[in-house]
Amino acid sequence: MALTLDRVTLDLGKRRVLANASAAFAPGSITVILGPNGAGKTSLLRAAAGLIAPVAGEVAIDGRAIATLRRDERARMIGYLPQSAEVAWNMPARDVVALGRLPFRTGPAEDLAAVLAAMAATDTEQFAERRIGELSGGERARVLLARVLAGEPRWLLADEPLASLDPAHQLDLLDRLRGQAARGVGVVVVLHDLAQAARVADAAVLVADGHIVATGPAAEVLTPERLGALFGVRLVTVPGHPICIPVERIDG
Repeated sequence: MALTLDRVTLDLGKRRVLANASAAFAPGSITVILGPNGAGKTSLLRAAAGLIAPVAGEVAIDGRAIATLRRDERARMIGYLPQSAEVAWNMPARDVVALGRLPFRTGPAEDLAAVLAAMAATDTEQFAERRIGELSGGERARVLLARVLAGEPRWLLADEPLASLDPAHQLDLLDRLRGQAARGVGVVVVLHDLAQAARVADAAVLVADGHIVATGPAAEVLTPERLGALFGVRLVTVPGHPICIPVERIDG
């Protein structure tokens, strides 16, 4: 079951944020979206989640247009993790995770089992009774990931999930995303950290000025030449690892 964008164009107000964008995301793998600030990464992700309607083109799951899906049906297929780690109400963590079950019409036992499984998968059981406002940024990020996982989505779309996390929590969260992909979930994630992108990506999409400029297997897309041109920096590779590190800005 592929998630595809076919020549998608998006406008926000009077501004065009994505133009003629085509990409295909595969289940059971992690696709990383990279690009400079303002390139259109978040807009692309939100379009893939069905949260923004394109002015042209189509987003589809397994050939079925997302626009034809009922809202609850779409919510059961796609879990979306936004940039913000804020929660409007200072509820216990378990109640926050339980919000991920809202699109379902299952019984209390099934809902509780899904919530407990999601908290186990994110190692957040110990926070169950603590209010979300009492948790650190890393702990809160894991609880919000658990909320998405409680919905048992086929697709997990995450926008800058590493923001404000220390290196240990970044590695932990990426490992949990990798675990979801190993279960067959299709994971699409917007990142800024080139080293972490290279570490986790099976495939990559590069975005610049509202256009997709490259897409394909990570080994072919995440090269020093492509990334250097995209971000306007000179990069060096780490011997023995598929990692590029920026070392200086390219003027002009």
